[in-house]
Amino acid sequence: MTTRDEPFAPGTPCWVDIFSSDVEASKAFYGGLFGWANTDAGEEYGHYVTFTSDGHQVAGMMAKPADSDMPDVWSTYISTADLDASAGLVAEAGGQIVAPPMQVGDLGSMAIATDPAGAMFGLWQPAPHIGFTKYNEPGSVTWDEHHSKDFATTTPFYEKVFGWDMDKTSDTDEFRYFQGQIDGSTVAGLMDSKGFLPPEVPSHWAVYFSVADVDEAVEKLLSLGGSVRMEAQDTPFGRIADVEDSTGAGFRLHSAKLAGAN
Repeated sequence: MTTRDEPFAPGTPCWVDIFSSDVEASKAFYGGLFGWANTDAGEEYGHYVTFTSDGHQVAGMMAKPADSDMPDVWSTYISTADLDASAGLVAEAGGQIVAPPMQVGDLGSMAIATDPAGAMFGLWQPAPHIGFTKYNEPGSVTWDEHHSKDFATTTPFYEKVFGWDMDKTSDTDEFRYFQGQIDGSTVAGLMDSKGFLPPEVPSHWAVYFSVADVDEAVEKLLSLGGSVRMEAQDTPFGRIADVEDSTGAGFRLHSAKLAGAN
């Protein structure tokens, strides 16, 4: 099992959470799909919910205000050793700080930002809460991927803010995909998505959850009230499906197991 009890290297995606319009429905959906247990942190933390798998932290959830017109969405948080400095770099590199640095009890500190293409993400400076304590395993996050409608602008943004070196998986107009690296370790993907994202879908961070079998997970997802945006398909990186939960929040399912494999 891939677990950890030490903070992620600065510049590494370290946590995800969902902004949900129906917390109880989301608890039931993800509990049914991934087997997650959940814990409410209480009024002090705005009833923030932590999802766990095999006793390990895998994701979080907060309730969306009733008057919010923002869709239900998964968000990615990137680790930093100095929140104020990272927030300053966001502004210098052409992004915006949506929610300024704040202390989250004794757990750590956070800020919410957007990059120059408008994709929202979080910054997290860990204290006791390091982020995921289980990952790259069925029922946990396995990949975070940025989809940009302005790739030429957002790529240098992430290089400057997080010090990523870019490994160019492909750099053609048909398929442009880079992988951000910290000290030689790949931490995230960046895709030029202008050519296929519809007008109503903005630049965004996509979250991939690992499952043992994508097709079986899709069947379970549909039985729980979810829906499929893009049918499961085999890729050089595994089998992937683009899906939505029961309240409309999108995410990806991933498995190394390809169609027809035993």
